[in-house]
Amino acid sequence: MILGPHLTISNGFLALAEQGLSINANTAQYFSRNPRGSALRKRDEEDENAFIQLAEKESFGPLLCHAPYTYNPASAKPEVREFAREAMEVDLLRIIPNAMYNFHPGSHVGQGIEKGTEHIVRMLDEILPLVPNVKLLLEGMSGKGTEIGSRFEELAAIRSKLGNPDNLGVCLDTCHLWEAGYNIKDDLESVLQEFDDVVGLKYLWAIHLNDSKNPLGAHKDRHEKIGQGSLGIDTFKNVINHPHLKKLPFYLETPNDVEGYAEEIVLLRLIAKV
Repeated sequence: MILGPHLTISNGFLALAEQGLSINANTAQYFSRNPRGSALRKRDEEDENAFIQLAEKESFGPLLCHAPYTYNPASAKPEVREFAREAMEVDLLRIIPNAMYNFHPGSHVGQGIEKGTEHIVRMLDEILPLVPNVKLLLEGMSGKGTEIGSRFEELAAIRSKLGNPDNLGVCLDTCHLWEAGYNIKDDLESVLQEFDDVVGLKYLWAIHLNDSKNPLGAHKDRHEKIGQGSLGIDTFKNVINHPHLKKLPFYLETPNDVEGYAEEIVLLRLIAKV
């Protein structure tokens, strides 16, 4: 199973990999830059090359580079959309080899889903041709406020309107699915069938593993530690062992420190079928 937590790259990619390996992770997620701002970490080619060598030696899965929360490509304000486009382009052009790039579709802030979707598509049509070898992932959302992407139809609409969507996939989040109203606790099979019918399971390239502090359909996006929330441990056992999901990379975003992530990784590897 390819499994890892969200870790910092403040000390470099090699340190990220070493920290991950120390807790039995074989991948990790990291922010491309300050998640609440726009500050970029200076590139260190020596560090990146050392990471690549270690990752190959240890059979590390693909890293997941997560865009900051400040990007809103669906905004009604042109300057906000332009910031998202410019920053995302920089992120993608400097992304470490073999990493995927995950981003939130954004919020339409009152102009409507259709208009917000148009803005997202326009940005992606400009960016995707620049990085044909990088996999970008639309993250499915919980439906908080005016977020786009909480319904499978909204994710499908973005892909269907693109000139060339070949390197655009989806990352589903267990907490977001639950809070968006998809009952993966009691009927995972039906949810996956619906996703396959609307989007296509072949475009599902990663999973965020998070329990939820809230009931089904709450639309609040409150992550909880694995097995300690509304979803419960059996849900995660079903997810990580499902034949359509078990070979995907799984990334933890639970409210934890490194020691907490280590405990969750032990638990998840214990309930994963070999």
